[in-house]
Amino acid sequence: QVQLVESGGGLVQAGGSLRLSCAASGRTFSSYAMGWFRQAPGKERLVVARISRSGGSTFYADSVKGRFTISRDNAKNTVYLQMNSLKPEDTAVYYCAAASTGWVMPTQYDYWGQGTQVTVSS
Repeated sequence: QVQLVESGGGLVQAGGSLRLSCAASGRTFSSYAMGWFRQAPGKERLVVARISRSGGSTFYADSVKGRFTISRDNAKNTVYLQMNSLKPEDTAVYYCAAASTGWVMPTQYDYWGQGTQVTVSS
């Protein structure tokens, strides 16, 4: 069982930055691939970025490539999402998730956090 708690969301002006953190419980954090997803009102939940168990491989959605950076600290059981050059269309609830097997499909993520709101004003 893994519990995930996101933090770092908030209100920011367009062009600003935020850093999201996701703290995981348990002693097997490094055995999980981690992902950040977001869901805007009335829209489906989509992947933003994901990172492999070692942190050596990452993936970004085209919409955030070059602006967002995912990283993890396995010693601290934490995954981060640094978000720069934020745009109003980045407004959404952001969720972190952990996958015990695989890491590509959202259905492969076994555990989800409660989400943190990110609002970008124009």
